[in-house]
Amino acid sequence: MFEGRKIVIATKHLKEKVIAPFLEKELGAICFVDATFDTDEFGTFAGEVERKDDPLTTIRNKCIRAMELNNCDLGIASEGSFGPHPSIFFIPADDELLIFIDKKNDLEIVVRELSTETNFNGKVILSKDELISFANKVQFPSHALILKQSKDDYSEMVKGITNWDLLFNLYHQFYNKNGLVYVETDMRAMYNPTRMNVIAKATEKLVKKIQSICPACETPGFGVTDIKSGLPCALCNFPTKSTLSFIYVCKKCAFEKEEKYPHGKLKEDAMYCDMCNP
Repeated sequence: MFEGRKIVIATKHLKEKVIAPFLEKELGAICFVDATFDTDEFGTFAGEVERKDDPLTTIRNKCIRAMELNNCDLGIASEGSFGPHPSIFFIPADDELLIFIDKKNDLEIVVRELSTETNFNGKVILSKDELISFANKVQFPSHALILKQSKDDYSEMVKGITNWDLLFNLYHQFYNKNGLVYVETDMRAMYNPTRMNVIAKATEKLVKKIQSICPACETPGFGVTDIKSGLPCALCNFPTKSTLSFIYVCKKCAFEKEEKYPHGKLKEDAMYCDMCNP
């Protein structure tokens, strides 16, 4: 279905480095990037351009726009969101969405990779020692930094800082103006190897979902749409909150399939049972 077809990757941040190899090897497609396409119009991590829509709408619009501009019926785009983990609130998370659109076959396949592997951080800095401590914590200089006069001041913001001399020089310039500096991690993919690794994992997940074929109509993208809890406790047989089965539904023909014990476990340890371990 995809052999020899061109896929536009909607990015200006070198995401094709981790996305293209998977798609070309596993799908036989030919990936390309439109260097004139400015994805920053859909929002920036630093905040100078606000993201107007939710992540899924944003990623869909981004992908479709790139496809239209390049007269291409296959497209892929990614969108990252950063903040507290939705269930482990004190840990920052990278929430990556990847979308694959095939207009020719009326397909839209989306995957999500939620990862705690991120250096996402920002802080008001009052001294050079604080700056050094922050930089070391967030893996500088392999991961770039952004300096601002304050968190919401974008007038003299400098992105993509990747060496100590420039960091110190800019720090002194900002600090001499009002005695403080705001520093944050640059979350653009080409300046953040940790994020790039998460995008690679999301791409691998996407390819697997594309290669998952509906048993009824043979449409790609036959993926998990729901998860049922209730794996029985090994001690008391009471249903636990652990996964009992995955529910697969085809978006094309609505064929549904339930896969029980997807993690290879028939029973759950009593330590995770609300009855045995309340």
